[in-house]
Amino acid sequence: MGSRSGDRVPLADLVLLRQVRDRIDREYAQPLDVEALARGVHMSAGHLSRLFRRAYGESPYSYLMTRRIERAMALLRRGDRSVTDVCFEVGCSSLGTFSTRFTELVGVPPSVYRKEAAAATVGMPACVAKQVTRPVRNREARRAACP
Repeated sequence: MGSRSGDRVPLADLVLLRQVRDRIDREYAQPLDVEALARGVHMSAGHLSRLFRRAYGESPYSYLMTRRIERAMALLRRGDRSVTDVCFEVGCSSLGTFSTRFTELVGVPPSVYRKEAAAATVGMPACVAKQVTRPVRNREARRAACP
């Protein structure tokens, strides 16, 4: 939530926003869009987007894409799936959009990640690998890469 009192999200709205986040976490691979998410909590898409951004610092679409990229990272680390297969399995309908967003969040394209990540996490418990390879939201990977 914001630091100014005018930026606070009412508790009733936070409950609805949590339902939206929970739905995204559960159904990330399904065809979800902001309009469908908003209908589920009886809000307009614009109102949901404004409240979600105010409460969580990013749009519902950005949060959804981050969930999809996190799952894609886990699948790509296994090394037995193509980037295209992983793209569609996590719910993305465009390989170009998937690759662009993956690169923004992770810092390398999915094909490079697939080649390098499997070796980097060999012998590491899955729960630890997930934590150390978690993507950074809001394009922070790019900024962190620049000295």
